Amino acid sequence: MNRIDRLFGILTLLQSRKYISAEKISERFNISIRTVYRDVKALQEQGIPVGFEQPKGYFLVQVYFLPPVSFNMDEANALLLVESLVNGFADNSIRTHYTAALTKVKAVLKTNQKEKLEKMNQHIRLQIPERLRFNYEYLSLIQNAITEKNIIELEYKNAKDETSKREVEPIGLIFYAFSWHLIAWCHYRNQYRDFNLTRIVCLKNYEKPFLKTEHMPLSNYMSMLPVNF
Repeated sequence: MNRIDRLFGILTLLQSRKYISAEKISERFNISIRTVYRDVKALQEQGIPVGFEQPKGYFLVQVYFLPPVSFNMDEANALLLVESLVNGFADNSIRTHYTAALTKVKAVLKTNQKEKLEKMNQHIRLQIPERLRFNYEYLSLIQNAITEKNIIELEYKNAKDETSKREVEPIGLIFYAFSWHLIAWCHYRNQYRDFNLTRIVCLKNYEKPFLKTEHMPLSNYMSMLPVNF
């Protein structure tokens, strides 16, 4: 990658995150920390307001607006392939949002790129077993609750078809054993619980804040899973 492309890549990366460390930039572009410092300085010299906050890292001042980026065909094809995976492994809410996002991506492509993308779309198929067709609409709502630290109220049916109502504090989503699972602190059980999304009857977010101040990292819970797939 030449320096111009790398500088533009760093700028795009800064716009995509609130903060990013020099180490992360170094890893992303396979350059030294010293080169990261030089590249950031070059961006600042061009009038781009890149700030730094210890220990969080670099950030792009919010008043700065970067016009929509263009995509090369490799990037566009990658997004097209991911659309098949989203359709196969996500639920209805995520499928809807991804389709809307991909439409925005296609809008900035050149006419000949759009034509190539449409042709490529005819040559990609993903055969999904029936058990992986997730026809609920929970993933997007759960993602928002995790981000905002909101309590979720849900009606859940266990393996014995017994239904119970719970208030839970979601800490993450894990895909294993061919299904999505919500990992959350359950107020009813007073412990972390694993909720298979296919067994959720109803789920609501009333935007009530978490009561528990600290939660275990999701990676710690993953280490306790009964399966490794």
